[in-house]
Order: sequence, then structure tokens, then C-alpha cells
Amino acid sequence: MSDDKLVLVKAWFRKAENDLINAEHTMTMAEPPTDTVCFHAQQCAEKYLKGFLAYHSIDFPKTHSLEDLVVLAKAVAPSLQKDAGEVEILSSYGVEARYPDAPFYDIPKEDAWEAIKMAKQVKDAVVKLVGPLE
Repeated sequence: MSDDKLVLVKAWFRKAENDLINAEHTMTMAEPPTDTVCFHAQQCAEKYLKGFLAYHSIDFPKTHSLEDLVVLAKAVAPSLQKDAGEVEILSSYGVEARYPDAPFYDIPKEDAWEAIKMAKQVKDAVVKLVGPLE
């Protein structure tokens, strides 16, 4: 792998980790803003998937659709769809939870924790396939 590509993939993964750290840390608050927790969980998964695609030199569109990214990744890793889990649930937080024009709702803490769990499932699936980056 070229140095430039390695730098890019590592950057995607670092940004993904920051989103995961943000989501987990925010949940330590007495009254966490669960909408932003879910958004950061979605962003974590999105960035891990985009890093995976970059690792394999697969072009991807500007999208928040985790389903679309998984479909692209299946070309080189058919197991990713199963291993990443139910990304469509997590995918909805990429847009719905961000804007007030969508019906606003309070996301229960249990759902926010579940979103973090789903993001970690995507992360684990990607890391398992990519292995250590050095």
C-alpha cells in the first residue's frame, strides 16, 4: 500500500474513533443529548466504511447511507454485510437526528447505547478485514 493511501485510511479511522469517543463520552452526562450521540455513532460507522473503501481503492459517493457503502464494500468483502449488522437503523441517524425539519423526538438512552453498540460492530467488522495498519 502506498504511503499516501495509508495516511488517508488512517485519517478516516482516526476521525471515526473521535466520533465514537464523542458518543461514549457524551453518554456519561446526566441528561445526554441522545440525538447527537446517535449522529456521532452513525458518523463513526460511516467513516470506518469509507476508510475501508479507501483501503481497497473503491470510489464512493458523498453519502450518509451506510447501506450504500456496505453494498460497495461487498465487492471485496461479502461477509461485511452480515458482520456489520443492521446498518439501516444506524444510517437513519446520519440525517434524521441532525435537522429540526425532521420530526423531532427524544431518542431514549437505550437507543443511543444501541447506536454506539452498532457503530462498534461496524468498526470491529472493518478492523477484522483490514488488520493492523503500519
